[in-house]
Amino acid sequence: MKPTILLLAGILMLALCAEGKSSRRVPANEPATLRVHDALFPAPYGAVRIGGYLGEKLDLCIDNRLMAQDIERLVQPFRDKPDGNWGFRSEFWGKWFTAAMMGYGYAPSAEHRATVDRAVRELMATQSADGYIGTYPDSCHLGDWDIWGRKYVLLGLLAYYDQTKETAALEAARRVADHLIAEAGPGSGTNIAATGWIGWKGLASCSVLEPIALLYQRTGEKRYLDFARHIVRSWDEPNRLAPAGLRLIQEAIGETAPWKMSGAPKAYEMMSCFEGLCELYRVTAEPLYLEAVQRLVDALVRDEIMIAGSGSVAEIWCHGAVRQSEPFYQGMETCVTATWMKLMYQMLRLTGDSRCADRLETSLYNALLGAMSPRGEWWAYYSGLMGERVHSHQQFPDVVMSCCVANGPRGLMITPSWAAMTGPDGVALNLYAPLQAEVATPDGQSLKIDMQTVYPADGRVRIAVGLPKSEAFALRLRIPQWSERTSLRINGAPYDGYLIPGTYASIERTWNEGDRIELDLDMRARVVDAPSGSGDRAIVRGPVVLAFDTRLIPRRDGVSEPPMYRYEFDCDADGYIDAMPTESPVSGVAMTFDVPCLDEAGGRHLLPMCDYASAGNSWQEGNLFRTWIPQPFDFRHLYVNNLDWHTNVTVGVGRPEIPELYRK
Repeated sequence: MKPTILLLAGILMLALCAEGKSSRRVPANEPATLRVHDALFPAPYGAVRIGGYLGEKLDLCIDNRLMAQDIERLVQPFRDKPDGNWGFRSEFWGKWFTAAMMGYGYAPSAEHRATVDRAVRELMATQSADGYIGTYPDSCHLGDWDIWGRKYVLLGLLAYYDQTKETAALEAARRVADHLIAEAGPGSGTNIAATGWIGWKGLASCSVLEPIALLYQRTGEKRYLDFARHIVRSWDEPNRLAPAGLRLIQEAIGETAPWKMSGAPKAYEMMSCFEGLCELYRVTAEPLYLEAVQRLVDALVRDEIMIAGSGSVAEIWCHGAVRQSEPFYQGMETCVTATWMKLMYQMLRLTGDSRCADRLETSLYNALLGAMSPRGEWWAYYSGLMGERVHSHQQFPDVVMSCCVANGPRGLMITPSWAAMTGPDGVALNLYAPLQAEVATPDGQSLKIDMQTVYPADGRVRIAVGLPKSEAFALRLRIPQWSERTSLRINGAPYDGYLIPGTYASIERTWNEGDRIELDLDMRARVVDAPSGSGDRAIVRGPVVLAFDTRLIPRRDGVSEPPMYRYEFDCDADGYIDAMPTESPVSGVAMTFDVPCLDEAGGRHLLPMCDYASAGNSWQEGNLFRTWIPQPFDFRHLYVNNLDWHTNVTVGVGRPEIPELYRK
């Protein structure tokens, strides 16, 4: 029954968003170029403020990473042009800056505005007379990562324009795009899919589709739409890098496994191309584009996305969903995590499918926050499901940056935008956290949401509604896929509608000032079997994956003394287990739980586990953690570290540390 219900819900939401020139309500600032309007619109910048555990993470990232950035180090390569035939220093400014603009939008202040103003001013000062902004000398244009870098320049300039409406930034973006069209657009004689580093077969260059489509949305100038279509057509043309062509749309629709797609299985760049396809769909209403994105998403969920909400090994798709309990050397690149989240955000907006928000939540509380250093000033490059946390190395010491340090904040800072969203007939609440939000109702009133909860530590969510005058509209609450037993009350009375996991509970009524909602989610912990059939098992409670951590091993006289029994998780016949919250004995560990296990003689024991994001977060050698657990398991062998579980990308040079420049 569930698949049918979910399919009907999806068809309904797609019908609402198709051919957007209808009478349905859309935000006043929607571009006139759009032929498809989203099913859900993000809350405006500044409309959501998040507290508690998650709010602290956002604030740390803004204060210690985004607004602490040494701007000169990011801009200098644009002046010096050091990259020659190889190098990607040009990506760092745009990645950092798009996240910084979201940080400024979330926490606007004069100081933050001065930071982003300076950054965009100094970058635009490097623009050459022909419009180029990049780190490649003239003789090396269209080199390995040149177009990729221009993509991030364009995204940064457009992000600044969107919030400030400073036309100088839009004009600079036009000139960058026009110069690229002259070099690689229609009539140039260049197949853009045949540019870029040979290993990734044009995927990086083709991902410039996203800002080109966005530029058309903001200007309505046909040459940008023509260029966007030209990029997509290039995917079908055989070239020196991909003899059969990239064939991204055909292979996605044909349900080719992501790790077998003929372009390249490079996870991050592939998803970036499909982000661009989402933006092109909005201005063309070509249903094939949306179908291709949806089919890719379905394939990634089926084949690649691991229990912590990310995927990839050594940055490529690898059938990781099945293999995830293996000891990987370089698992779950942070760039992949952030880009998967951005793709889910695109699909949440386009389709209104609450399962996209479920996936965002899983990635946020596990893979993404697990990759952020405790004070937010640095990030991991890889985040495995067992081993140690290791800070990212610096790919370019002159810039003091890596791709993942720049990209992690981009995944985190979209959170306020999907927390509370508006739709054609009401409001959707996707994020459960201590938060205050102020969004518009269908009649244009200011709806205030005051949410009180300690979720995800607990499933109790209490919401107070503030509304100047009574109004009838739908208030939709996300019912996570894992919440089989959900309770919902409005002003003390039980909700009389359906509460179906993986959909919204749509409360359609006349809302009044002071109305109250009580939502109780099913926080029973679930034991999950490894998809490979290896016999390993993991525990998930709400959206949070649990892990063993060496710091939680019982100790005697200051010395670790792990029990020597052979244990198995003590779950019931339906796979639920009584993981009870406890007071954390370790500083910096957000959530700990006593997990019941049985030893080989049938004796029952309570063993401590913690949330995945906290596991190993001392970031010290020897602080080992493990998510997938053999059944039975033995503490003597649980944390063995001779299987290359360390996630250090640079072999033989020691563990990377946070650069002195950013240490707090």
